[in-house]
Amino acid sequence: MLNRRNFLKSSGVIGLSALFLPQAEAALFNAANHPLGVQLYTLFNTIDADVKGSLKKLAAIGYKEIESAFSKQPGYYGMTPKQFAALCKSLGLSWKSHHVLGAPFKLPPGAKMPLGADGKPIKLSAVKNLKYNMQELVDQAAEGGVPFLVCANTPTATTAEIKSSIDVLTKTGEACKKAGLQLCYHNHDMEFKAVDGKLPYNMLLDEINPELLKMELDLAWATKAKVDIPAMFAKHAGRFPLLHVKDITANSVLGPVGSGIVDFKTVFANAAVGGVKHYFVEHDMPKDAYASLTQSYKALRAMGL
Repeated sequence: MLNRRNFLKSSGVIGLSALFLPQAEAALFNAANHPLGVQLYTLFNTIDADVKGSLKKLAAIGYKEIESAFSKQPGYYGMTPKQFAALCKSLGLSWKSHHVLGAPFKLPPGAKMPLGADGKPIKLSAVKNLKYNMQELVDQAAEGGVPFLVCANTPTATTAEIKSSIDVLTKTGEACKKAGLQLCYHNHDMEFKAVDGKLPYNMLLDEINPELLKMELDLAWATKAKVDIPAMFAKHAGRFPLLHVKDITANSVLGPVGSGIVDFKTVFANAAVGGVKHYFVEHDMPKDAYASLTQSYKALRAMGL
């Protein structure tokens, strides 16, 4: 299966009934304090058929914030940045973050591309990336008024790749700062595997100015890598404005919140130390995206988030 991790990895990159909650339940959820967001990669297989309808369904569940990513259509789900921003606003949604690739896309060995609307494998070879299209991507994000630009992944398999990625991210961070954006980096588990005795993730944290690069911590992949998240928040206080909120089982199966082993309550209890401001729910290639997102929403509200 081509999940998000495999979909992005080697590039260095690498039931409507569930939507509508009972009135009392919905009122309880809407009274919660923190707005919850969705990473639209969760809807990768369906969103392009009806972008507005898809966003309306997310709003119906109770989500308030959006993090976008690349899709099967050009641009921002077939729109310009300003058009997509206006659509989100018209539906009561706040567009907070956008994902881009760190380097040219390469399909992982053994993986197959998803099919497009024409039934043929989609082509992502032309997707823009920070290594070669950095200024264009920064300018587009600024045009849309999105406050965070996130590198979805970058090559970290060798020391040379890490050094190159650090250079790209540093330059991108500088460009983002000039444009009034904040650059963040989104992890999988590979950044926590030692390369020449060093963890790539630590190198990104230590060797790039904290003002130029902050982090979007993916809780599922960090849990798989056995990261002590509260300790990392304490060591790099304020460096983690964004979280990817999804679960993972002991057998590395991704799923909605509450279906796996991620210790969400402990993470949330330490979130202020990490500087967390936004929570984006994500589930890679789910069978029913809206059922999964509804389950995660309910679970997070039950936790008091």
